[in-house]
Amino acid sequence: MYIPRNIESSILNLISKFPIISLTGPRQSGKTTLLKNMFPEYQYVSLDYIDNRAFAENDPRGFLEKYDRYVIIDEAQRVPQIFNYLQGKVDNDQIMGQYIISGSQNFLLLQNITQSLAGRVAILRLLPFDFTELNQQQLLDGNYLTHCFKGFYPSIYDRKIESPFYYDSYIESYVERDIRTIINVKDLSQFRLFLKLCAGRIGQLLNLNAVASECGISSNTARAWLSILETSYIAFTLPPYFQNISKRLVKAPKLYFWDTGLLSFLLDIRHQEQLENHYLRGNIFENLVIAEMLKTNYHRLHQRNFYFYRDSNQNEIDLMIQNVTKFDLVEIKSSKTINSEFFKGIQNFEKHSPQLIQNKYLIYGGDDAYNRQNVNVKGWQLSPKILE
Repeated sequence: MYIPRNIESSILNLISKFPIISLTGPRQSGKTTLLKNMFPEYQYVSLDYIDNRAFAENDPRGFLEKYDRYVIIDEAQRVPQIFNYLQGKVDNDQIMGQYIISGSQNFLLLQNITQSLAGRVAILRLLPFDFTELNQQQLLDGNYLTHCFKGFYPSIYDRKIESPFYYDSYIESYVERDIRTIINVKDLSQFRLFLKLCAGRIGQLLNLNAVASECGISSNTARAWLSILETSYIAFTLPPYFQNISKRLVKAPKLYFWDTGLLSFLLDIRHQEQLENHYLRGNIFENLVIAEMLKTNYHRLHQRNFYFYRDSNQNEIDLMIQNVTKFDLVEIKSSKTINSEFFKGIQNFEKHSPQLIQNKYLIYGGDDAYNRQNVNVKGWQLSPKILE
């Protein structure tokens, strides 16, 4: 069963404007399935296969003569030298949408694009399913805990795989195939521990020195490993908002995972019922909503900037979404019952910076939408509508 993806309109818009489209994203997010369904008339070649890879490595000119136009090149990062030849090919041919390249090792893919194809390629990101995509197929459950546990990877919905079995295999594949390729990790169990320690800190200020100490690695290694988690779309960091831009770059960010199913697995949650009283339930719900906002942002090419806010008195805003010079403020609470305390963060921010506010939202664990204390209250399923 193919589930249409929201990024399709963005791809169709850009394919007539760039000679190369690059589709990045985490392993198994559905990139190949999407491209084959959208462009059945394109030739498809995967450099994951040894014979194709040998052809491209040993005779790149001959490879591009055979695959000369309207081609999907999958796992393109497996043959880095092909990018130099692609540059000359598209410069000479001047055909828009001539090649679509994709790959699961996004660190290597983006590195090669930056070096060889700057200005010639539109880079898009396909992440696991978002709420809208699942809702259109009536696959979005009414209980947010279902998706906190189940996650959003296509195979779970297509093949009905139990989440713990899927994510166990996913981590093994990710660590063995991607991590070994990108960096020289002597002790893979140590990297797995790093993953689990990061999962235990979601929604919190990230102290990499503390993570490094617990993991038994250097701070520089921890920074390098976090960079790999980000470029391979396992985790992302949310920067703090400061009017002084340089402060945003140096102050501690918050850490989140792109997929809550993977997050729950790393937290040793093996049954959905464990989430009911889990000590990180609120953080996991916050992760669910913020990841959804960012997925929508990427899939629909909104190009918004996202921050969190915390002042010296520990007043916080969970999410700030930039709209030119103003911001949408978003508070996120897992409870299904609204409490007046939930609005305090927004009220404190409004006292000293009303000129920065465009809209005010509270996303909660219930279903209804209404206005309370001059704040737009929305159920968790409606959170992506904030970006519309």
